Order: sequence, then structure tokens, then C-alpha cells
Amino acid sequence: MMLLSLLANPVARISIGRPKTIHTGTNRLRLLRLAEGVSLWLAVLMMLFVHPLYAEARPMDMEQPGQLYLMDDQNAWQQPALILDSDFNVQVSGMLAQTKLTRSFRNTSERWLEGIFVFPLPDNATVYGLTMTVAEREIVGRIEPKASARQTYERARAAGQHAATLEQQRPNLFTSRVANIPPGETVRVEIHYQQAVAYRHGEFELRLPTTLTPRYMPGEPITNPERQWQAGWAVPTSQVPDASDISPFTVRTTDVDAGSHRAGIELDIDSGLVLTDVTSPSHRLHVEIDGSRARVRPEQGKVLMDRDVIVRWRPVTGSEPSAAVFHQQWQGEDYLMAMVLPPDAVGPVLSRELTFVIDTSGSMAGDAIAQARSALLRGLNTLRPGDNFNVIQFNSQAHALFPQAVPAQGHYLARARHYVQGLQANGGTEMAGALSLSMSMDSGAPEAQVQQMVFITDGAVGNEAALFEQIRSGLNNRRLFTVGIGSAPNMHFLREAARWGRGDFTAIHTSAEIDQALNRLFAAMEAPVLTSLDVRWPDQGRPVEPVPLRPGDLFRGTPFMQVVRGLPAGGILEVAGKLPGGRSWNTRLDLARAAPASGLNRQWARGRIDELIDAARLQGAGPDRANIVDLSTRHSVISPFTSFVAVEPSRARPETETAGSEAVPTLLPAGGQPGMLRYPQTATFGPLFAVLGLVGLMFSLAIVMLNRRQFL
Repeated sequence: MMLLSLLANPVARISIGRPKTIHTGTNRLRLLRLAEGVSLWLAVLMMLFVHPLYAEARPMDMEQPGQLYLMDDQNAWQQPALILDSDFNVQVSGMLAQTKLTRSFRNTSERWLEGIFVFPLPDNATVYGLTMTVAEREIVGRIEPKASARQTYERARAAGQHAATLEQQRPNLFTSRVANIPPGETVRVEIHYQQAVAYRHGEFELRLPTTLTPRYMPGEPITNPERQWQAGWAVPTSQVPDASDISPFTVRTTDVDAGSHRAGIELDIDSGLVLTDVTSPSHRLHVEIDGSRARVRPEQGKVLMDRDVIVRWRPVTGSEPSAAVFHQQWQGEDYLMAMVLPPDAVGPVLSRELTFVIDTSGSMAGDAIAQARSALLRGLNTLRPGDNFNVIQFNSQAHALFPQAVPAQGHYLARARHYVQGLQANGGTEMAGALSLSMSMDSGAPEAQVQQMVFITDGAVGNEAALFEQIRSGLNNRRLFTVGIGSAPNMHFLREAARWGRGDFTAIHTSAEIDQALNRLFAAMEAPVLTSLDVRWPDQGRPVEPVPLRPGDLFRGTPFMQVVRGLPAGGILEVAGKLPGGRSWNTRLDLARAAPASGLNRQWARGRIDELIDAARLQGAGPDRANIVDLSTRHSVISPFTSFVAVEPSRARPETETAGSEAVPTLLPAGGQPGMLRYPQTATFGPLFAVLGLVGLMFSLAIVMLNRRQFL
């Protein structure tokens, strides 16, 4: 009753237990009444907050999809019930690599589960197959429009059938879902994909991603998003509406079962050229070389899925390819792929205005920021008298060292080196602001100088498409070159940003690679080796559909590659261009000597889909969805608008059993810091207890004041 009286009239004079003598100090009495009233109203306001905070503090429903991972009562991480095992079986033939990636999901719990796994693939991968295996029964997946594939999968999941689906979120990021994994059993999902082997500076390279750096999601959160499938740590934003689909939880190696998140790697290489060595900057390898063939596997057997696996092989000196042609017939159609390496010509040294942009966001913490600082310092050392430069660092905000580009002179360079050595990693990855700042700054360079930007980053952003458009529309005459940092960079962003910026890219996996990688990049930046490319396939009275349609300039050590459909292996291919200094260059290839190959149709289809998406972006319109879906289904390659789905016809889960869901996390990239971890943690009762404590404090203060008034 006293509490009700206080709430009704908190500043009223309370006489309960008061002595009959009243103090005559009017001012003191008014101050006490004011303090008493304020305290009691604060208590009332705190009480109003208790109910919503209590609702927030309740544990999440463990049956909700993607929310099985919880912190227990001791705030300790509960290990996942699903154990993930992976095997990469790679067959390399010439310039193409075919990979069978097998994911095994073993259910160690006592209930039926759905497994959800968001994972990276190579940025140039073409996914063309999905097979699910349950108790030695193989179910081959089919490709369908994305909405249809989701409906097929959801119906099967609800009906208790074994099912699996594979969706593309980004060209290098995919989601696999596996429904109704029985307790104590294992379901295997095979993903088939191919990729073009990278060839630069006389060396072949293959990259197999196994984890990813958590991405920054710019923009305002979208309230009440109308999305059905969500299993990530991020919420959709105005700039990244699919943020929840591309943000798998990231945990330490010790947070998963000791046998989980390991990958077996086996490579069979048939390069067509006598090999001299096979190496890796990421793992120690066991290698058996026999002429042009090599068998490769990691020395340690299974490897932790905490970094990209990189394998490189080099032909015997003097046998490096300068040109190659490959041919395939598929469903009555001919496909040809040509590779031409331009001459290693050296032109006049260009005077440059060079802007270095370095990512200092939180995802760069640890080894990455140290590598980035070393890369930028190495870049400063390449500046010559007559060059101008500036340094921009960005995280949540972008900051330029100088108001405009300054001459590459002693005191400016000394100041820049000191500035770079003090850079630390923290904050968000607001890359758009850094691009805007670097592209809008007044140039202090003469018109004769070539304007170039070097972007040093891990590429951990979710709004890639918007950034590519910003680069395309705002770069003007500048050239953009990207330097990838860290053990699991976003290679899709690095490659595409350089392509839209008419530049080149490289990636640094370890500190020991910095000098070699940057020497090649900065040598390429001095001048394109081959410009004004003119590619002429023989006219055989039928249309030629080349991919890419318009090849850009070529840089030192980088080959030209193009795939065409509908042209038999006959006639002469002519490639011409301009060398540094304006000299003409051309070469001719006899298509009748093309080597047999497979997968060229898929390579062409993937390239054609990319061209359609690029064309829509340039026109500011939506992609030709119908054409893309037709290409995707006809060539059985995944696209942004199609997915693979596999369903076993019969019911597996008894009707009396219910199924939960578990989102399998990815591992923290090697060299990363704890701040990059993303645990799916439930709300706790901490906020509620804090509020109750404040409420109690307010009431205690009010009681003290009342007691003091008794003796006044």
C-alpha cells in the first residue's frame, strides 16, 4: 500500500512513523522532497523497462532454424552436434582444374538435424554438380530456378525426406543445406566444380579456399525483414539485404570437435609441360613428379580449414607456354579456348601519381595489418623522383595523410613511413568512403602523370556489387590495382575490383611473399605490356560468341584467355595489339592443333552469365533473368538465379520425430584476432539483473532519505 501511495503522489509528505515534532528548515525540506520525488520517479521508469528486457533475456527457441548454437549457463561455448569433414579431389588438365569436393555431416546428437553450412569456393569456380549419399544410396541433384529449388527442398524437409540443396550467394560464396540427418549417422554431399588455373610470370597456381574472413555489412539495419532462411550473425541492411545469408558464425579451432573442420587434399596435375617443382606458401606438401605429371597432398594428411590452400607448379625453364589452344565437342557444338601470353616487353618508365589506400578495419587485426603495413612500405620504396603520392587509411572513416598528392621527396616519404608504421586495425570496413575520398581528391600532378591507386585490403565486405559500380563510374582515367591480404581474402572482390578498375591484382598469403608478389605487381604497374587487343577468329560462316567479349589490356606476365562457342577446330586465330611505345605486335595460332579438353562448355556458359550481369550493371538495369536461367539449366552450371537440389523419394524421419537445425560455423582464419569471432550467443539475464539492481538502488536511496527526514 505504501508503494501505491508513493506512485500516486511521489512528492507527497509521508507521515508513516514520523515523529510529531517537525523541523522548521524549509529549504532543506524542499531539497529533500525534490530528491525523494526524482528517485521514486526514476524507480518507476526503471520498472517500465523490466518487462521488455526480461522478454529479450529469455533464451532462444532451440527449435528455430539456425539457432541451435547457444552459450550455456556458465557462458561456455557448446560444441556443435554436427561434425564436418571435407575432401578435395582435384584433377588438373592443362588450364582447367576439375574438383570433387565431398562434405560429410556426422550427427553426434540424439535427434534428427538439418545442417546449414556457408562456405567459400574459388572466385572463378563454375559449379556443375551435386550428389547426396545416404547409407550408400546416391541421389543426383538437378538444377532448378532458385525459388523452385527452395520449395522442393522445404517440402522434402517437412516430409521427413533426406534432401540437400546448394545456393550461390556470391560468385565465391555458397550455402549448402542438408535435411533430416539421422542421429549418429552421416550424410555426404559431393559438389563438382571447375576453375581456370591461374598462370602468371611463368608459374601456375591453384587456390582452394577453406574458410572466410567475416565480412563487414554497411548500411542501416532493415526492420522486420521478410526473409525465411537466416542462419548468420549479421542482420540484413539497406546496403546488404542478404547479410544474414553471407555471415556464417566464426569460431576458434578449439570450439569444434577435435575431428571436425579438417580437409583432405589430393591433386593430380597433368600440365602438358615438363615440371621442375611444385610448392605451396600455405602448407608443407608431399610431391611426386613424373615428367609433366605430379601427385600432390599435404605432408600432415588432413589440414585445418583455417586458411586457403595454395599450390603452385612451374615448368622447366624454357618450356613456359607462350600460346595454347584447346577444343571440345559437347552436344553437337564445338568449343575452343585460346591462351596467349604477350611478350615481356619493357617500355618507357612512366611518371605516376600513386595513391595508396590501406584497410585498417577490425578484420585486418593480427597478421593481416602487419602484412598490409609491410606492403605499403614496400610500395613507398618503389617511388621515383618525379612521382607524386598520397596515403589514405580507412576503417569506419577514411583519412588522407596529405590534402593532395605530394612529391616523392625525402621529408614527405619519411613522414609517410612514420605514419604507416603506426597504423593499427580497428573499426568497420567503410570502403565506399575510402573510394570516394581517393577519387575526389584534387590532383597535384601534371597532366602527363599516370594516375594509379593501390588498394591494400582483405576485401571482407558484403556490398561488393555497389563498390564495383562506384569504381566503374568514378575512377575516370585512374587505374586501380588491388593487393589481397591475409590467409583467407575475398578473392572475388580483389579480382573484380581490379578488372573494373582496368588494373591488376595480387595476393599475399604470408609475410615471406611480400617482396616477390609486390615486385611483380609494381613492375606490371609501370605500363601495360599489350593494349588495343584485336582478336580475330577465322570466319567460317557462322556467328562466334567469345567470352570475354572485349578483353582488356594485358600486364606483364598475365595471359589473354578467351572461349568461343560454335567454331570447329580449324583455321587460324590472329591476336594483335600495341606494345609499349606504340609498336605493333601480332601472333597466329593454328586451331587444327588444338589439344582435346573437357569442361569448355561450362567455362563458356559461366563467362556468358557473367557478361549478361555486367551488361545489366552498365545499363543500370536488371539482369536478363530468363536468359541466365536458360544458360544455367542447359549447361547445368549454378547461377545467381538457380540452385541445385537433391531429394530422396522415400520418407526417412519417422512422423513421431521432430528435426532441429544447426548452422555449422567456419573457423577463424589463421592469424586472425579474437575480435573477429562471431558466436551465435543467446541473450542472458544480465540486462535484467542490471535493471533490477538500479531499481533496488533507487528504492534504497528513497528509504534512506525518508529515514533521514524522521530525525530532522
